[in-house]
Amino acid sequence: MCLGIPGRVVQVMEGNGGMLALVDVLGAERPINLGMLDDLDLAPGQWVLIHMGFALEVIDEAKAEEVLAGLEMMGQARDTETPA
Repeated sequence: MCLGIPGRVVQVMEGNGGMLALVDVLGAERPINLGMLDDLDLAPGQWVLIHMGFALEVIDEAKAEEVLAGLEMMGQARDTETPA
């Protein structure tokens, strides 16, 4: 099992055969390798699912929101108090 994080493409970076993109991941822009994608024809505003610095697949905004909601839910603290 791997954990994928959605990010929105800000720009496809010049050089490297178009295999790097600057991607906004929760407000932080990071260079992401596009080499694992079948189609490198990305445009700013598109969403990708990222794992370990690699874009694994192109996703739509609805899927990105669904994944982000799941990640947010996973990050919430559990109630560790035992009921009285």
